[in-house]
Amino acid sequence: MAKGLAFVALSLIIGVLQSANAEVPAIFILGDSTVDVGTNNYLPDSNITANFPHNGVDFPFQRATGRFSNGLNTADFLAKFFGFKRSPVSFLSLNGTLAIKKRRFRGVNFASAGSGLLDITGQTSTQKANVVPMGEQVYQFSMVYNDLVASKGTSEAQSFLSKSLIFISVGSNDIVGNHYSKNPIPKEQFIPNLAVVYEKHLRNLISVGARKFGIISVPPVGCCPSQRVSANGECLKELNDQAEAFFSTMDTLMRNLSYENKDIKYSLGNTFNITKPVIDNPQNSSFTDVKNACCGNGTLHCTPLASLCSNRHKYLFWDLFHPTQAASRLAASILFVGDSRFATPINFSQLAEA
Repeated sequence: MAKGLAFVALSLIIGVLQSANAEVPAIFILGDSTVDVGTNNYLPDSNITANFPHNGVDFPFQRATGRFSNGLNTADFLAKFFGFKRSPVSFLSLNGTLAIKKRRFRGVNFASAGSGLLDITGQTSTQKANVVPMGEQVYQFSMVYNDLVASKGTSEAQSFLSKSLIFISVGSNDIVGNHYSKNPIPKEQFIPNLAVVYEKHLRNLISVGARKFGIISVPPVGCCPSQRVSANGECLKELNDQAEAFFSTMDTLMRNLSYENKDIKYSLGNTFNITKPVIDNPQNSSFTDVKNACCGNGTLHCTPLASLCSNRHKYLFWDLFHPTQAASRLAASILFVGDSRFATPINFSQLAEA
């Protein structure tokens, strides 16, 4: 199924790119390590980083940029499908200067590995700047809005942002963090709580010009190599159940939010439905290993001393938690052109035209 989907998705992407009329002036990315391009490199106290080998082994010049991947991640591929070279750079790498007037401004990446919807996610009692939580990312977006208004004027800035795309990939760390906490909150209470916080962040983004949202829901996190260790090699069902519940809750949230705000357009990506069939039936995909990590072999973290697989394009997982470049490409391509099983009510390519 997945192998066929990949071929169909590639064919559709080529067709979409050839016929696309809508120009996307900028892309803004918020979230966690699935779309982070090096934010945590600029947090001196953070211990959640990937700016060292073997990370980046397939990135141009084998650079370890801070992406938790052997190469590009989902944010990069989505950006490429919209005509960008790759994801915009990290907000923190700009040193507070967006240079909007000096060159064509095409967006920013705010995502921070380890972060979540909740401010406490990814933080420790001794390291308050371990990650950039979602609330802070939204605040950084508002700073960009203010700079755009100062440079272009309010009307032009709002027009610019109304045509831009906002990609958000977050929630996994909140779910995993709660599951392993000393006093985990039951799913029936915790997932709705996350939705309340998510809605607050979305409303704050809307208040400063965001109009088109590509929401990437939580994948089957219970099937990551890190979780299989505690489930005798199998997927951890409780985490996967929470991931599915999160998507259902987000579906309702986005429907209600778009009904209330008529000028809001969105695509809700179902990465659970994209990934789980590959894990359940790898023989139907291009992947031969859907359980183990390419770097670290599923039991150790990816470090310069960790073992490294040679056939990286055949692995679904790069390390204990993250997808390989090949898996990220597959996910992004299906989000871009997939049907309602994978993106609703429209896909990401249609979002640009909406």
